[in-house]
Amino acid sequence: MIDFTTSLGPKLGGTLNKLLDDRHSRHLGIKMDTPFTRVLILLILGAALVAGYRVIFGLGASTNMNDYWPWGLWIAFDVLGGVAMAAGAFMIAGAVYILNLKKYKCIARASILNAFFGYLLAAISITFDVGRSAVIWHPLIMWQINSVMFIVALHLVLYLTTLATESSPMVFEKLGWQRALNNVHRIMVGAVMFGVALSLLHQSSLGANYLILPSKLSPLWYSKHIPYMFLVSALMMGFSMVSFETILTGKVFNHQVPKNVLEGLAKGIVCFGSLYFVMKMVTVFSGPGRTVLFSDGFLSFMWLLEMAVGVIIPVLLLAKTASRKHTDTIFVASILVILGVLLNRLNVGVFAVSGYANHVGSDYFPSLMEFILTAGMIAFAVLGFKVCAKYLNLFPDTGH
Repeated sequence: MIDFTTSLGPKLGGTLNKLLDDRHSRHLGIKMDTPFTRVLILLILGAALVAGYRVIFGLGASTNMNDYWPWGLWIAFDVLGGVAMAAGAFMIAGAVYILNLKKYKCIARASILNAFFGYLLAAISITFDVGRSAVIWHPLIMWQINSVMFIVALHLVLYLTTLATESSPMVFEKLGWQRALNNVHRIMVGAVMFGVALSLLHQSSLGANYLILPSKLSPLWYSKHIPYMFLVSALMMGFSMVSFETILTGKVFNHQVPKNVLEGLAKGIVCFGSLYFVMKMVTVFSGPGRTVLFSDGFLSFMWLLEMAVGVIIPVLLLAKTASRKHTDTIFVASILVILGVLLNRLNVGVFAVSGYANHVGSDYFPSLMEFILTAGMIAFAVLGFKVCAKYLNLFPDTGH
């Protein structure tokens, strides 16, 4: 490792030396200079160029959005999907710090860090998606309490700050800042309780945005209960995302996770998946009726695909107790739920408004720049997680 004390001074150089000391990662076998890392860096550089182009030339030049399609890929996938994938953090943090379920402590830090990157990407996406990115900070001082958009913005800022606080012990441990570490530990339970409340409100408020579109959103997805369905589907996604990342990092970074942890997460998937299925059925049968499931062409197909992939198949896979003891089954079911909920967010954010937009003569398909920026932000999150796994104690109490 390079010694920075001589070039940057004992204070700053010593801090960098501590941060880059990879003794913790050696047993995980993490290597930074790999072909995969280089691909991630290229994607990030491409996204940075697109971001610069968007800031200089505007949304019209960098996206295919228009007045009838004001929210495209960056909102439907990056924000709605990214925030849903981050839902596992408040559940695991609440289980560990509030309910005192210590068996989940070994995955708490990774879950919280994953959520931090998810919310960070959502914040970046919103910044580039609004027309005037330079004034994105206005809601912090120009409050409009009657706007659900203001509630979403405020929750995003507050919960991102809360996640940073919950993740800070890893950094303080690395730097040896014991006083700061002790201070964070003192407020951790309160921070987690605040984060749970914020996340519950934020997940549902994202769905509440679509309550203002009764004439534009397809009846297959529009309902006065859409905030609750957003919340329950996010909870289902949260358990699945934590299971997925736990199993994947266990294989990639060579650490072990107790089987009872994965079984508990699988039970959560079944519980909230079943509840979500009932909510969706009640919404359809009490609203547009079952005939719309097979009579609305492409939209009917997308609704059925979303339910089959994201709800029915994974719940059936994990319904039996014996199935929840098999890591591979949990892994497959988790992937299906993640894909299904992401498809739900794309359906609500893009496809469900296609009927109205097409009727007035407008169409939308994401531009290449929209895809590049999305891919680059995902690459940024993956690389950031890898760096943290290498240099920070991200997986405590996992058999090492």
